[in-house]
Amino acid sequence: MHCPFCSAADTKVIDSRLSHDGQQVRRRRECSACNGRFSSFESAELGLPRVIKRDNTRGAFDPDKLRAGLLKALEKRPVTSEQVEAVIMRLVKQLRSSGEREISSRLIGEWVMEELAALDSVAYVRFASVYRSFQDIQAFNHVIDQLKQMLSSNKKQADDLETEKK
Repeated sequence: MHCPFCSAADTKVIDSRLSHDGQQVRRRRECSACNGRFSSFESAELGLPRVIKRDNTRGAFDPDKLRAGLLKALEKRPVTSEQVEAVIMRLVKQLRSSGEREISSRLIGEWVMEELAALDSVAYVRFASVYRSFQDIQAFNHVIDQLKQMLSSNKKQADDLETEKK
């Protein structure tokens, strides 16, 4: 790997460790020419399904677009970048494990909404308002009611599990 500081071709690995739940290898490298240190990441290159958009065009899945949408919904919310990256990793894993060659953008959007519902309810409503193209206040109320039902159902399941453990 070329050094990002001086472009020398000779760099050596001085440390390796797993990151992102074992999905990547983080390598600490040192340049033989300038002694600059930097990290590189290695991950398996697995194909992702193509995305069928609403207008029936097809395109490559772009994790950067997913990240941008999540960050927009999560703007000024108390969510760490690690949590955002974990959501992206889970969604990419879900895409890969679907086994499909093509997948609907609608399904991806629903998966994103599930993740946001668990992560931050305000971001969930923000994302839903754009994703579902809300036209009036009734649409907001409907999504908020759905979120309340989902959260109360999740809380009930958690309470039931806690009761079983006792």
